[in-house]
Amino acid sequence: MQSIARKLHYLCRSDEIGEAEAKGFGPFDGMRRKIILTRQKGVLYAWLDSCPHYSTGTPMAWKTDAYLNGEKTHLTCHSHGALFEIDTGECVLGPCLGQRLTAVDIALSDEEEIFVATPAEEEIK
Repeated sequence: MQSIARKLHYLCRSDEIGEAEAKGFGPFDGMRRKIILTRQKGVLYAWLDSCPHYSTGTPMAWKTDAYLNGEKTHLTCHSHGALFEIDTGECVLGPCLGQRLTAVDIALSDEEEIFVATPAEEEIK
């Protein structure tokens, strides 16, 4: 089995992502999409900014960092109105019902810095 090389990229400090907040970072190293970083109930989650409704993916925010619905309970694709669970990435409303966002690995340093391991393009299908 061939391993897929990943690169770590600095996103921000942990205290720069508040509870029920989401921000976009990137895209990194030729990737077509940004990384969405969000916090819910104190836990950080990272997702690829790509709605699974179309095979090519569609960016979810209609303006900078506008990834959450008005109640800040779900990630939202503003192109389709789809709602996604923040912790699982599962679509619970909209044209991609039952599909999921692509999770992205993150790491937290001892200094509370957040890094992302960007997925290889082969993993983003």
